[in-house]
Amino acid sequence: MTTPSENESAAPSDFIRDAVAEDIRTGKRKQICTRFPPEPNGYLHIGHAKAICLNFGIAHEFGGVCNVRMDDTNPTKEEAEYVDSIMFDVHWLIDGWANKNLGRAPGFASDYFDQLYTYAVELVRKGKAYVCDMTPEETDEYRRLGKEGPFRNRSVDENLDFLARMKAGEFPDGARTLRAKIDMSAPNVWLRDPVLYRIRHAEHHQTGNKWCIYPMYDFAHTLSDYIEGITHSVCTLEFEVHRPLYEWLLEALELPAPRPHQYEFARLNINYTVMSKRKLMQLVNDGLVNGWDDPRMPTISGIRRRGMTASALRVFAYNIGITKYPSMTDVAVLEHTVREEFNRTSPRRLAVLRPIKVVITNYPEGQVEELDAVNNPEDPAGGSRKIPFSRELFIDSADFTETPPPKYFRLKPGSEVRLKYAYIIKCDEVVKDENGEVIELRCTADLESKSGGATSSRKIKGTIHWVSASQAIDAEVRLYDRLFTVAEPDGDFKTLLNPHSLEVVAAKCEPSLKDADSNVRYQFERLGYFALDPDSQPGKLVFNRTITLKDTWAKMEGRAPSRP
Repeated sequence: MTTPSENESAAPSDFIRDAVAEDIRTGKRKQICTRFPPEPNGYLHIGHAKAICLNFGIAHEFGGVCNVRMDDTNPTKEEAEYVDSIMFDVHWLIDGWANKNLGRAPGFASDYFDQLYTYAVELVRKGKAYVCDMTPEETDEYRRLGKEGPFRNRSVDENLDFLARMKAGEFPDGARTLRAKIDMSAPNVWLRDPVLYRIRHAEHHQTGNKWCIYPMYDFAHTLSDYIEGITHSVCTLEFEVHRPLYEWLLEALELPAPRPHQYEFARLNINYTVMSKRKLMQLVNDGLVNGWDDPRMPTISGIRRRGMTASALRVFAYNIGITKYPSMTDVAVLEHTVREEFNRTSPRRLAVLRPIKVVITNYPEGQVEELDAVNNPEDPAGGSRKIPFSRELFIDSADFTETPPPKYFRLKPGSEVRLKYAYIIKCDEVVKDENGEVIELRCTADLESKSGGATSSRKIKGTIHWVSASQAIDAEVRLYDRLFTVAEPDGDFKTLLNPHSLEVVAAKCEPSLKDADSNVRYQFERLGYFALDPDSQPGKLVFNRTITLKDTWAKMEGRAPSRP
């Protein structure tokens, strides 16, 4: 379901969309086709979510299509597991929004390996590519110096022979490469005879052992775009220096129009996390998180498991905009977007994370009363539910203290608080165990203070949540927080992990949560927003805290709560 921010009338404006609109206005493009080309060597993260929303957003807004094409040109690092996870993430993010704009999915660069090799042969025939015998280290050094190598002027026939023998598997890995013949003195190093093919005797997850030479990214990416009829090839900003090579390849092969055009935008950087696949893989492989879908990870699978919704991610991607300028986005902006959606849509429930027993001494033993509780005050149509009230309750230990600080309006000896949806109670006695730990509070209730009672309008500053002890259900609750303690975890980032990024508690919940829905995000009143975890089983509920009710980091950082 789309949100108001995702209506076509409310679509964002940016320099890429302006270029698309101008191409349509002038008749340069009749049908828009974009693409999302992930490498299947890891799980997608929130930066990819921005790219997905941009490419599918353009297709959605201009009545075009967006292809998902795996950049599977490096078989030693790619796995079918990653292909499956990528497609699951893409479908989850665009489902119900732009799924009708999905073109080829999944497509693979390897689908075009035969055609790409034909293009490579054509470049050799035109004298615009050659086989080079230098080592990778020598190649890099000569390119750095702008110096022509000893194999640059081989004859066309000799290059064709060597290329065919490379393809036939005659040479070992690293022995030879195919390079474009452009300009070794070019100011842009990417035009200094870049490598187009390298030898790699490795089994490919799509093509098996058919190939032992594989195209480099720039070669495969450019020509796959052309083959698919991509009109607007959108990349992140680091590929801006690659665009001259993109255009050179199309021109060198004299490919007929229409040709794709590459555009670049600034990638998404978010503080308090890392976005590098290499660093994310280290966190997983070193056991510092519980897999790629750990809810503390910035992966789409981790974000989804934590409980964030596709609609919130899409709104976030639209709100942060598309620019040419690298910047750092405060994770609080994402959190604010999630809170705004959940505040409107989440049903309220009562849960006690760290229970302490309360006995209402003047309430009849064995009596259970059904009280009315609002499901969502932001949604008048949300209705209400019944919650049981009895003599013995649980409240959160954070809502009681024997030695309160100034302006403490929760429960303390001799003071009163209101139990939400129920009565005003007063703490008369504190019961402790042999170690001095509080194990029970004995209280009396103003039995006329319930809604509609004689003293129901009595003003009490503190209101706390609770659950009935005899009807409460047990749940494991995982309290997730930011993964790192500093905004920009550079250097030895693994030493900067937040030791409090996960706390697991045994909670008591109102009985209606027994039938919790994995598709619903619940607000545990006064605590935050929670989602059912896939680890849940019948009789063993597990909830993840998606986000707190307020920006708890703002005060620590000495700033105002963030807004988009």
